[in-house]
Amino acid sequence: MRKQLKRLKLMLRRGAATIGGAALGGLTLLIIRTIRLTDRRRTADFWGWLMRRLGPWLPEHRVGRANLVAAFPDKSPAEIEKILAGVWENLGRYAIEFAQIERLTNDDPSRPENDIVAPLAVSGLFHRLRNDGKPALIFAAHLANWELPALVAARHGLDTAVLFRRPNITAVSDAVLKIRAGSMGTLVATGLDAPVKLLRILEANRHVAMLADQHFVKGVEVKFFGRPCKANPLVAQLARHIECPIHGTRVIRRADDKNRFYLELTEAIEPARDAEGRVDIQGTMQVITTTIEGWVREHPEQWLWLHRRWR
Repeated sequence: MRKQLKRLKLMLRRGAATIGGAALGGLTLLIIRTIRLTDRRRTADFWGWLMRRLGPWLPEHRVGRANLVAAFPDKSPAEIEKILAGVWENLGRYAIEFAQIERLTNDDPSRPENDIVAPLAVSGLFHRLRNDGKPALIFAAHLANWELPALVAARHGLDTAVLFRRPNITAVSDAVLKIRAGSMGTLVATGLDAPVKLLRILEANRHVAMLADQHFVKGVEVKFFGRPCKANPLVAQLARHIECPIHGTRVIRRADDKNRFYLELTEAIEPARDAEGRVDIQGTMQVITTTIEGWVREHPEQWLWLHRRWR
């Protein structure tokens, strides 16, 4: 009898989870469709304004404040709160932009009237990567709208596979994947087989991109703002196998028009090497993490401080 009750409870839980997931997925699709009927700029302005006011009431605000106090011990409480207000505004804008991402313009990223603008040097480097017939690794961070480098790469023919993490709820994941799949090239979901898939892509002289600024339980230890944390070593591991260049990319939300962006792409970074001359995994991840820290220091209000980067 007890076993039957346990099975019944398990079935009910699974059923509730399925129904709840489907409902949330349907709600997500409804919200996305509604957002797509609105003017992107006005809606982003409104949600940026709204999240500045709602954010401080959410529990993630305390996480963000603790992170910022640890990272910037010399900043006053008022300065910390000002940065956090910008973080919430950026997140509100990001949500609207994500739902309408294919509408952001960058037909020629060097033209100032486009939503996404890149310096001529960056455009030249981009075209070099696209046409050299060689593999490359590209890392990014949760800055401004972190979806945009993949969007630009896909639009301009840079053959890139992007590693991404699926949302936990299947219906929501499907909705998000539908948006990304239409505008961001090849998508590779995180999982046990992801490293092998990415390795094969590099061996085919294509490019691999991924975010490299979140906590990874089984990662290597690096210093971020002087404090130890764990970093996913996958970029360095792939570079060790393939010996290909590693570039960093970021977008910066413009101060004069927060609905527009600058796109940057670094020259190849120099990986750390061991005594045998091979790519050193931990040392290279420290180089990457230090690069990301420099980006965050320039525009702290545009980075996602709301997750526990240090554990």
